[in-house]
Amino acid sequence: MSGLSVQPDRRPGALDHAIGSLVDRTVVPLGRAIGYAADHGYLFLTFAMLWLAFGVAILANQGSLDSAWAWIGGLPLVLQGVAWLLFLPVVGGLWVWESGWPMIAKLMIVVSLAGWSLLVFLPRRPTVEPR
Repeated sequence: MSGLSVQPDRRPGALDHAIGSLVDRTVVPLGRAIGYAADHGYLFLTFAMLWLAFGVAILANQGSLDSAWAWIGGLPLVLQGVAWLLFLPVVGGLWVWESGWPMIAKLMIVVSLAGWSLLVFLPRRPTVEPR
């Protein structure tokens, strides 16, 4: 036995209601909005523009990537977590770009991250289930 007690008839308390209300008002609508954006191609367009800007910065002004990385690093820890969560492939690309790895490795990884994220966010036709 693990020593954990199970309380099947436990009634939800005030904290349970507060957390449930917070989730219902924030997380659920955000999830629906993200789903809508993914279904209608908005996430694909957003990440395509971010990766295009990343590529332009690599070619034209690599210092802007350094500045973006420093800006993200200067955010409060909670906001850094949000930035990593929402923009994981691009922020991961920044992390790779700022690493001390050989240039060819950085380019291969960044291009792979860009291709993977765009493939994942590519809008798909809705499937109709047969009746």
